Amino acid sequence: MSKPSFLQNKEKLLPTEASLERAKGLGKRQYVRFAFYKIDPIWRRLDRQVQTDHKKELNKIITSFNRRMLLRPYSTIGTRADTEILFWQIADSPLVFQEFGAAIIKTKMGAYLELKYSYFSQTKRSIYELPPSFGDSEEPEERLVIDPSEAKYLFVYPFIKTREWYQLSLAARQGMINEHIIVGRKYPSVKLNTTYSYGLDDYEFIVAFETDEPSDFLDLVQELRETTVSMYTKQDIPVFTCINMRLDQALDALGGPITAEIIKAGETKEIWMDVCPLDELGPGQTKVVYLEGKQIGVFNIAGQIYALNNRCSHARGPLTEGEIDEKEACVVCPWHYTKFDLKTGKAIDGLVKTPVDIYEVKIQNNLISIGYEKTYE
Repeated sequence: MSKPSFLQNKEKLLPTEASLERAKGLGKRQYVRFAFYKIDPIWRRLDRQVQTDHKKELNKIITSFNRRMLLRPYSTIGTRADTEILFWQIADSPLVFQEFGAAIIKTKMGAYLELKYSYFSQTKRSIYELPPSFGDSEEPEERLVIDPSEAKYLFVYPFIKTREWYQLSLAARQGMINEHIIVGRKYPSVKLNTTYSYGLDDYEFIVAFETDEPSDFLDLVQELRETTVSMYTKQDIPVFTCINMRLDQALDALGGPITAEIIKAGETKEIWMDVCPLDELGPGQTKVVYLEGKQIGVFNIAGQIYALNNRCSHARGPLTEGEIDEKEACVVCPWHYTKFDLKTGKAIDGLVKTPVDIYEVKIQNNLISIGYEKTYE
């Protein structure tokens, strides 16, 4: 006997194993935003002390968001006429982007900053088989994580494919993607970060290429034009060439007196950041913060505080979500089995032997701070 229709409908509404797995995977995605600003030329005619005060205030406000998201500043002065500074933002929630944007316009300098372009996207597993290319790994989970390098240049542009592309079979599209990958493998110096904008913004993808060699990127793009998949491109402009800078340097590039600290190549400095009061991180608890463009996991193991790069050296899995062994003071990556010593950052068991960076921990006046020594190039 067939089931009543209302029972059949109810079963359709129950979550399947696949949908539950999908929901679980969604929690691992990251949100990404590229915000391009231009300063009103009137600001450059203000009193020089006023300009200095404006930049210091804005620097302080922007820096206050560093612990809540991965934030990278870039200058576009000299490469674009319509934008002058980029803030590349990566977070686990889009809400922090709204708070960041609102905080900027509330500053004195924010009254002179115009948001020229804003691209909003999210990481997502590709539906295609993507062997290593453009800096990707073999692990599909890694594509859920954006982990910027220290490359000097960043090339960003929005991307839309034609509707005809989506009418092709998956096998046909995979064949053309394979050709695309073969070309990409010729340029190992170029790292690709692909994020998705379907339904979130006006575009389908936002792509960001990192490299120290702009000529390699130029040659790569030129060669990609000759691939079959290029025929299905509807839009891939505007293109932004961005130069990686410290925040104080990027703000100084906008004009006014120099406020950036002069740091010589090879000079080493201690970088410290407050995490939270000690009583907000109880035994067995973990916390994620961002320091100098890196995601840091902070662990309280039986009252002892440890801090290390939160991204597994294998496929960048989030270590704070892994299983913790308090007796051994170690953590296991939740994506693929690799065990890391919380004291040293060494991989002591599992798939890889590459360690993760560890950070110094200080506790003063009940406040947890983490830091490290940075050598400037």
